[in-house]
Amino acid sequence: MHFLRNARLLIFRSFSSTKQHSFTESYLINSCGLSPEKALSASRKVHFETPERADSILAVLRDYGFTNTHISKAVSKFPILLTADPEKTLLPKLEFFRSVGFSGPDIVSIVVSSPFILKRSLENHVIPTYNFLKSVVMVDENIFRVFKNPFLMLGQNWQKTIPTNMATLQEIGVPMPNIMFLVTRQPGVVFRNREKFTTSVKKVIEMGFNPLRLSFLKAVQLSCQLNEFTIEHKMETYRRWGLTDDEIMLMFRLDPSCMRPSEKKITSVMDFLVNKMGWEPAAIARCPSVFARSLEKNVIPRCSVVKVLQMKGLVKKDLSLSILAYTEKNFIDRFVDKHGHDVPELLSVYQGKIGISDLSFVCEEIRAKKQL
Repeated sequence: MHFLRNARLLIFRSFSSTKQHSFTESYLINSCGLSPEKALSASRKVHFETPERADSILAVLRDYGFTNTHISKAVSKFPILLTADPEKTLLPKLEFFRSVGFSGPDIVSIVVSSPFILKRSLENHVIPTYNFLKSVVMVDENIFRVFKNPFLMLGQNWQKTIPTNMATLQEIGVPMPNIMFLVTRQPGVVFRNREKFTTSVKKVIEMGFNPLRLSFLKAVQLSCQLNEFTIEHKMETYRRWGLTDDEIMLMFRLDPSCMRPSEKKITSVMDFLVNKMGWEPAAIARCPSVFARSLEKNVIPRCSVVKVLQMKGLVKKDLSLSILAYTEKNFIDRFVDKHGHDVPELLSVYQGKIGISDLSFVCEEIRAKKQL
């Protein structure tokens, strides 16, 4: 009898749970715009049996300019938002943001990017965070950027870690505008504990980076985010293409982000530039920003155009990869439109509609070589 009683209780609880989840999922789909898959995932984190509170939350958000798309994104990231008290938890923070001068779209962007902020204490976290950022002479535009970052909203000890790590950078001569750039763009780096942050800074100094340059902080960021094994693996990938350690370190000093791409991306870029375009690996090392650019949208179209122009003798052979940094308009004006009369197919090459080997003069050269 005891076993049957427990079995009935288990079946009842299971039925109740399924019913509860079904209501929550339906609400997330019909009222918040979540897909069935996302609704199922979110329903594991939040449960409610009636719509009143959730309806109140959505009403407040819509009053502040949130669209259905905004609401869907915020709820997907932080489903517990639907169980917050709209009067005590939600409104005070939204009103605070408005009171310090954030626009409606700014407030929407902050909440969509980091909805966790709406569950943090206004007095103990949100206001102290704003006051601190204001105290380090941050303009409101940069404060807005930092508030969009989830690291800040989830961190507990930022009031200690940020000032300490900022002081570490100031002590070695990093300019304050550069420090503000790091705090604004990559706050997760300065949120790290002092020991790990200091270790990364020392490593970058030992590599020969100049603290006065922005590349110093980019290297610190990379050192914080990638472990030594990962960096060594990337270096080995470059070595396989004939680059020496000195050339790789030159690349790293010029643009630390060259260690960020995957092995596949590095290999694809090197294969195209070395084997198809005929570039020397050492020349590529002098322009490491190439690895941060899209191979399909930037590197291949531009290098293909330049290759054609070199074959026709219209541009010099030793043109550097700095062509990849031109704006699209400048590149088209300087290389495509300027030489369009001499090579009518140039725009089609740039757009990827035809390959270099499809050009008539290239085909003629290939036939002539075969005859020889």
